Amino acid sequence: MTTVTKTVKFDAAHVLTNHQGLCRNLHGHTYRVDVSVSREDPLAEGDMVIDFKELKRIATAEICDKFDHAFIYNTASEGEREIAAVVEKHGMRTVALPYRSTAENLARHFYEKLAPLIAGLSAVTVWETADSCATYRA
Repeated sequence: MTTVTKTVKFDAAHVLTNHQGLCRNLHGHTYRVDVSVSREDPLAEGDMVIDFKELKRIATAEICDKFDHAFIYNTASEGEREIAAVVEKHGMRTVALPYRSTAENLARHFYEKLAPLIAGLSAVTVWETADSCATYRA
């Protein structure tokens, strides 16, 4: 098994409603997302798992182009919907999710968006900070 990984980055704001720590406050991250693709025998399929340029193109289109410099919010939270309404009223970007915007949920969300587009997608890791990440594998 051979695995290759491409990293993309974006900046975004979020808030974790009902969290007991500081993350209950509006704050932002420079997110790093590692997209990993695996193949049993890449030599049998043209000697590459996937072209890095193609992997970057897909990850950028599905992740960065949608999430960069946006307020990510949970549609189930009244407070987050209210913040999003103000942000949108002033012409700024938002991304609505049906769950809290934790690293764990973002990793799964990105995996589910990328899986139909990338054969052999094996994992998506979302880094909120330089030493804190969550990985989703199907």
